[in-house]
Amino acid sequence: MASALFGEAQRLIETGRFADAARAAHTLLAQDPGLMEAWMLLALAQQRRQRFAAMLAALREAARLQPANVAVLLKLCEAQLYCGLGGEARARLATLERDAQHDPRLLAAIANLYMAAGAQEDRLRCSLRALALAPAERHVLANAAAAETACGLIAETERHLDELLARYPTDHGAYYRRSTLRRQTLERNHVREMTRRLAALAVDSADIVPLCFALAKEYEDLGDFLQAGAFLQRGAARRRQKLSYDVANDQRALQAIVQSFDAQRLAAADRGSERGAEAIFIMGLPRSGTTLVDRIVSSHSNVQSLGEINDLAYAIIGAVQAGLAADAAPPDRLELIRQAAQLDVAALGDDYLRRVDGYARTRPRFIDKTPWNFLYLGLIAHALPGARIIHVRRDPMDSCFALFKTLFRDGSPYSYDLQDLARYYLAYHQLMEHWRRVLPGRFLEIDYEHVVQSQEAATRELLTWCELPFEAQCLEFHRNTAPAATASAAQVREPVHTRSVANWKNYANLLEPLAAALRAGGLAIDSGG
Repeated sequence: MASALFGEAQRLIETGRFADAARAAHTLLAQDPGLMEAWMLLALAQQRRQRFAAMLAALREAARLQPANVAVLLKLCEAQLYCGLGGEARARLATLERDAQHDPRLLAAIANLYMAAGAQEDRLRCSLRALALAPAERHVLANAAAAETACGLIAETERHLDELLARYPTDHGAYYRRSTLRRQTLERNHVREMTRRLAALAVDSADIVPLCFALAKEYEDLGDFLQAGAFLQRGAARRRQKLSYDVANDQRALQAIVQSFDAQRLAAADRGSERGAEAIFIMGLPRSGTTLVDRIVSSHSNVQSLGEINDLAYAIIGAVQAGLAADAAPPDRLELIRQAAQLDVAALGDDYLRRVDGYARTRPRFIDKTPWNFLYLGLIAHALPGARIIHVRRDPMDSCFALFKTLFRDGSPYSYDLQDLARYYLAYHQLMEHWRRVLPGRFLEIDYEHVVQSQEAATRELLTWCELPFEAQCLEFHRNTAPAATASAAQVREPVHTRSVANWKNYANLLEPLAAALRAGGLAIDSGG
């Protein structure tokens, strides 16, 4: 009976019937509350339902039953991170790491959770220990290279990716990661090697995508924009074919935010409160310059960047879920937005601050550099009235092109098709216009072009907005040794430059459909000549 019910619960999870799976797990536990595997099934079902507090409770029971079970403890750390208990998670990970000094696979798993916890230096240490134990293992090499990139060890990253590809030449994603580490030159590039690899692939292979993006990057570095554009177009088209994505869903969500967070609702914000005064939010579309601004501000002696963290999103989800019945289905995206607008914003702000207190903070001010926080700008302004908010914007065509030529591991599915890109950008533009109308003077907007063309003036504006005294070291952000786990991790180790300003004009013919769509949406786009 129990065995059949256990199998049924597993099948329910596999088929996406998570509420039914949770009920089946509860039935199992009513029969035998000491069945650790049933607690694990319940935790998985609750995770898929985004019931993170219930997930954590189930895992604590599983850990109580089997306190030495490493799989349970790793999953418990994951749940603690969802619930904003980062300090507890990191302490547990440190214990697991100490006991795993001779197990490279376990060390790699711990390193991945350190990454999720924002502990990049711990991740690096753990990854390098795993590499010392298993220097030829594919995933161990890849993990070490990723950790080194985040910590600014670019030469070491390239060496390990070279080694990875020498051992595993079919790891096509590594070609792209390697191509982004530095500017390629006529003397040092990988074009011939990658062209051979590409020619050997089947025409419908998914591995075409990273190779095409890598070739596009290297040809652009070499100044051959015709070849770069051709490879980029091919890679993006192939990537888009593999995605199940409809940009209309994103458009509806952004419009729902506009409707839910209107002027009347936001006028009720507690302007006199200083709640969140230690927080600095830096937001904008990915690849718009948010990492550059983050590095400038976090070079200040009073500021520490927490990087791209999900604590605000998890706090919102947790607050909405707390108001639902235990057996209620998770709200869809539009309903989540509507319910988020009804939250107790003071409680939300307090929960967010509790969560970020779990990071290993050493300075009085912190940066949350999560780009897509522009979606939550109204909630941030309302829940954290003392926070400083910076929106980084960029020329529309440069912004879209920077997205189009980036191969994202996750997220930004609109970036692989020019019409999708235009539709998403216009929806984002309309949302930002809304925030300007309903939150006048509440956030600073700074242009990427201004930052790179007038670095000192822009730096002074940023620091003044954040109520920080000027420090010359902010002009030398490229010397900042703090980790940076973003797509720009290698670029921010360089001094400021203007190479990317108006770069889209080198691809004007390829991008004309994008320019036309943005013009039709009311944006002023020049001819690209």
